Amino acid sequence: MNKSKLVQWSIVVALAGFIFGFDTVVISGANQPIKELWQTTPLFHGFFIMSMALWGTVLGAIFGGIPTELFGRKAVLLWVGILFAVSAVGSALATGPYMFSFFRFIGGVGIGVSSVVAPIYISEISTPVTRGRLGALYQFNIVFGILVAFLSNYFLQGVGGGNDWRWMLGVLALPATIYTLLVLGVSESPRWLITKKNDLARAREIMQQIGVTDVAAETEAILRSNEHDSKGQTVAFFNRKHSRIIYLAFMIAFFNQLSGINFILYYAPEILEKAGLAAKESLFNSIAIGGVNLVFTFVGLYLIDRLGRKTLLVIGSLGYILSLAMVSWAFYTHAGPVFLMSFLLLFIAAHAIGQGAVIWVFISEIFPNRIRSAGQSFGASVHWVFAALITLVTPVFLDSDNGIFKDNPWPIFAFFAAMMALQLVWIFSSVPETKGVSLEELEKKLSA
Repeated sequence: MNKSKLVQWSIVVALAGFIFGFDTVVISGANQPIKELWQTTPLFHGFFIMSMALWGTVLGAIFGGIPTELFGRKAVLLWVGILFAVSAVGSALATGPYMFSFFRFIGGVGIGVSSVVAPIYISEISTPVTRGRLGALYQFNIVFGILVAFLSNYFLQGVGGGNDWRWMLGVLALPATIYTLLVLGVSESPRWLITKKNDLARAREIMQQIGVTDVAAETEAILRSNEHDSKGQTVAFFNRKHSRIIYLAFMIAFFNQLSGINFILYYAPEILEKAGLAAKESLFNSIAIGGVNLVFTFVGLYLIDRLGRKTLLVIGSLGYILSLAMVSWAFYTHAGPVFLMSFLLLFIAAHAIGQGAVIWVFISEIFPNRIRSAGQSFGASVHWVFAALITLVTPVFLDSDNGIFKDNPWPIFAFFAAMMALQLVWIFSSVPETKGVSLEELEKKLSA
């Protein structure tokens, strides 16, 4: 059987992560120019300029599961690309903060929906042996998009006579358009076709295309799972049977953001300037953050189906605790930019191997077929709500004029380090290992 289609379609769908990553971080280069251009208050800037895309992401994550279930994975993947392209062009051409915020919101909706539908699609077409690394392709593309955004911001700085931020944001329209065209060649998820459309013939045809060795047995397992899950009645998402998986999805998403990852990615240049680097140097060092993120995401991709999800989370947590504590210490003692930068890079490496590699794979695989879209939507929503809250309040703490920790942000990093110590306790006490187990077997294991 030919498995090239499996890899090809996984890569194409994972490209939604590239646009996600690029869009998430590109605002870091526009942060200061827009602040100077429109002269808004720190709270306005935090809510409308910096975090509006994240509130769109929250909306997309909360409601993204509905069209994903009704219209299928492929149709929603197409609309994600369209939303990204519209957002990029609109943000680049914005004439004021409200117009800018509207188009950033549209792009955020695309991010939120993509964080629901892309991991689901890849999880549903993968085998138990390949699901971890193929699912982690989405995270790899997020990280690759982050690095390209940092590079793009660096090389576009100074282009356009003060309007370089427009070029930084507008260039995203190109990969968004390419992604949309590539999705046209992707087939629907066979699990969705069986579960929602009862289209066994088309599902079996797609299974053959992606290299399923025993199509009849795979189809029967999915049908049995659906019968076991429904038992002749409507499946409610919030019920006792699903309490464990809902708890797991909530906690992994909660701790992901309480590591401070989005805080650091969004405000990397400003954080580095506070450490004593000039603006140009801080933007250049942001590229180093993106590069380390990419390299160690490769490591996470390699290890996720070998060591397993839980082991990677433990490794990442230990790295988080050490690096965040040292970054806090560096700010507290004014240890200098080289010392601080070294531990910021360790933090990024820990995230890439641990939470970064695991989160989207883990959430997409723990929910049963019939509620997978709702489950992914729930987990992604928790992730983005906390991301938006952290980004919203950051200027209140970090702003150079009025921030609570404007002179020295060491307490922020100390708080994140304490949260990661709690994460480590949670991993040892609650997280199951999911590597190498079929989706249907995981359903029996986690919903018993």
